Amino acid sequence: MKGIIILLLGIFLVSCSQGKADLQREIDFNFDWKFTLVEDTLPPTQVPLSDQDWRDIRLPHDWSVEASFDSTLEGCVGYLPGGVGVYQKHFKTPVDLKTKNVFILFDGVYNNATFWINGKKLGVNPYGYSPVYYDLSSYLHEDDKENIITVHVDHSRFADSRWYTGSGIYRNVKLVTMDKLHIPIWGTFITTPEVSKEESKVQLQIKLENNHTTEQDVEITTSIVDAFGKEITKVTSNQILKANLKNQITQDFTVKSPKLWSPDTPILYNALTQLKVNGKVVDEYNTPFGIRSIEFKVNEGFYLNGKNTLVKGVCLHHDAGLVGTAVPLGVWERRLKLLKEGGVNAIRTSHNPFSKEFLELCDRMGFLVQHELFDEFDYPKDKRQNFHDQHSDYSTRGYDEHFQKWAQSDLQRTMLRDRNHPSVFQWSIGNEIEWTYLHYRFITGFYTDPKNPGKSKGFFGKTPMFTPKELKERYDNWEKGDYILAETAKKLNDWVKEMDDTRPTTANLIIPQVSHVSGYGDAVDIPGYSYRNVIFPWAKKYFPNTQVTTNECPGTWDDWKQVLEYPGVFSIFMWTGIDYIGERNERWPEKSAWGDMLDLAGFKVTGWNYFKSIWKDEPHISIGTLPLKESGFKAHPMSGLPVAKANKSYKWRNSNWHWNYKKGEKVLVEVTSNYSTVELLLNGKSLGYRSMSDSPGRIMRWVVPYEEGELVARAKFGKEETITKLKSAGKPSQFSITADKKQLKADAYDVSHIVLQLEDKEGNPVKTEDVKVTFEVEGNVKLLGVDNGAWTNIQDFQSNQLMTSKGRALTIIQTTKKAGDIKLTAKVEGYPQQTITLKSSK
Repeated sequence: MKGIIILLLGIFLVSCSQGKADLQREIDFNFDWKFTLVEDTLPPTQVPLSDQDWRDIRLPHDWSVEASFDSTLEGCVGYLPGGVGVYQKHFKTPVDLKTKNVFILFDGVYNNATFWINGKKLGVNPYGYSPVYYDLSSYLHEDDKENIITVHVDHSRFADSRWYTGSGIYRNVKLVTMDKLHIPIWGTFITTPEVSKEESKVQLQIKLENNHTTEQDVEITTSIVDAFGKEITKVTSNQILKANLKNQITQDFTVKSPKLWSPDTPILYNALTQLKVNGKVVDEYNTPFGIRSIEFKVNEGFYLNGKNTLVKGVCLHHDAGLVGTAVPLGVWERRLKLLKEGGVNAIRTSHNPFSKEFLELCDRMGFLVQHELFDEFDYPKDKRQNFHDQHSDYSTRGYDEHFQKWAQSDLQRTMLRDRNHPSVFQWSIGNEIEWTYLHYRFITGFYTDPKNPGKSKGFFGKTPMFTPKELKERYDNWEKGDYILAETAKKLNDWVKEMDDTRPTTANLIIPQVSHVSGYGDAVDIPGYSYRNVIFPWAKKYFPNTQVTTNECPGTWDDWKQVLEYPGVFSIFMWTGIDYIGERNERWPEKSAWGDMLDLAGFKVTGWNYFKSIWKDEPHISIGTLPLKESGFKAHPMSGLPVAKANKSYKWRNSNWHWNYKKGEKVLVEVTSNYSTVELLLNGKSLGYRSMSDSPGRIMRWVVPYEEGELVARAKFGKEETITKLKSAGKPSQFSITADKKQLKADAYDVSHIVLQLEDKEGNPVKTEDVKVTFEVEGNVKLLGVDNGAWTNIQDFQSNQLMTSKGRALTIIQTTKKAGDIKLTAKVEGYPQQTITLKSSK
């Protein structure tokens, strides 16, 4: 009897596990692809192709980052190539097609992609940033014969953007299987129309699709589950769906004592929806969400969950150094964690939609996201110089050629995927679009030379020279092109509102004085300014009922002062939070720039300390140093105090984090702090105090003749004292290697960042000398590449060796699906080698 019971229990458990497997909607489809580069830009006429000699590839994959930097290529994309690639994957049909549908979902392919299954064309998707899916059901083999998916990617227009885009299937791919009665992909929309600490209303719209040939009587049950898996509330609805019919229902919930989502408390819930027919679950759909309210008030600002909230934002591009645009989630996690520690609470996705998993990470980590959709509308930008298009060469043709036909579809597919994320709090329809409508700049009066339309008479530093009435008259009387920006913007805004009316729209205005009178500024809910702080008083005077803020800025104290001094201006998004590849036209060997808080390798730079001192409510003090001759300052001949050569000298810059110079050399010492007064000491001797009130830009400065030893900055508030030190390092005699993670998952996704740093015999970091490093790995692991974070580093990313910068180097390793010990050894000629051991487990 005992044996029979055990047998029956086993059969029950197997049947349950099989039932659960049948309901697994998404299958990871990233593995076991074939890939090759081809010369012909035209899609093949006969597919599938013979792929026996192609490379074995796992996705996500960016083929451009595998190449060497080449000075003959384009700086706008970081001197890396594009090209044309073809991917194929062989697979067996995973389900019974009599009862199931099968879809393939691509989160992003860059770009101009064409898709086939078993030789049947599924479609095309020109935009490299929009997700797309196709129904494979009618094309799959029902026997044991293999299916072949083929993807042709034409990135021969390799300089089609003003930044590095990557090439290939650079985001995740899923195979989605579901019952013929199902909730379609992106088939739910969840909102929180009423939010309070006592109770919140949650509304879930659910799309239903019946692909059966018979009518279906379906029970739809949704459970709201908290972060611990506890069911909070449940609603059940019933529907009779006729054959081949689509429908939509709405379910309403009340959540008592909800845990509200915010950057400080990124608490998530899940809406688990089950479809049942005759008591059997035929489909399950998960909708993660957060309970939060957002409100924007003119002359007051932004309210999150009823609390006035300042948006401490950074702009980001979608690449991440040595991995290009095929970014493992752990790489983003490390970078966003450092941004969070520096005080950042918001991200602007510049200038295109990011991946689904990036937004999921923002949900979990607590970042507000300004979700940007396009960088070009009707007319192209110049990919090398920005502004309007000044070239007609093939390599720089971009999305504007597809905008008229594809913009609505790209916008809708992206928003369907992303509108349930609590992190998304604004939709930005576009970035600095005015440059491509030439009349906008000439209407300002600052641009007067049609032969040189980039030349202005102080446009960025001066207030508008005309009143709104005069600007409107100039706009009305100026000759315009085939497209009217305000009309295009209104069309985009209407499309957004059709998809989601719970979040405001914005656009990044570069010529706001004209956009305010042309109708472009009125087409969105909240016009955001780009590098136009000087406009705020003018806008407040003439447009008091319009809420305006900053969507892009260089990241200075003056930028943040606008938020503090002008009620209603609630945000900055500095350019940029993290260094990115590209936008370096004719600046070889510079292939990247502008990381205000982190460099290309994800190492902190001076801006991280600067903004932490402004944005974090905790004691902070840090030191940076620069040779005086390189600093933009000079020493006063009488007092010896630093004197700025120009106003721009007051802006923070990437100063050194070391105290190693030539004896007697004059060094500018810069201290960032949120203390009102700081004292500087060299080898125990006081060099005097500086106060915040006498320090433009909140940076306290001293001119110090270099002397070996220890530089100390200290500050006191009452009995509390905070100090920081820089100590002169000796000659390098060793190096250290450290890993941000030593316990890894054997899932072929998890990563660890290994950092090497030169040191002197006392263990002090040596940042003024560099060496060649070789990394070697043993075990079930893949070495993804190397970097040192320097703008001018043009060594191959896809390598295991490089020269350090600031005595430092980075390598990233990624697990395989096999568990075991992993050993990484770093070798530098003339130094004892170092080994670090990590563990990968299931």
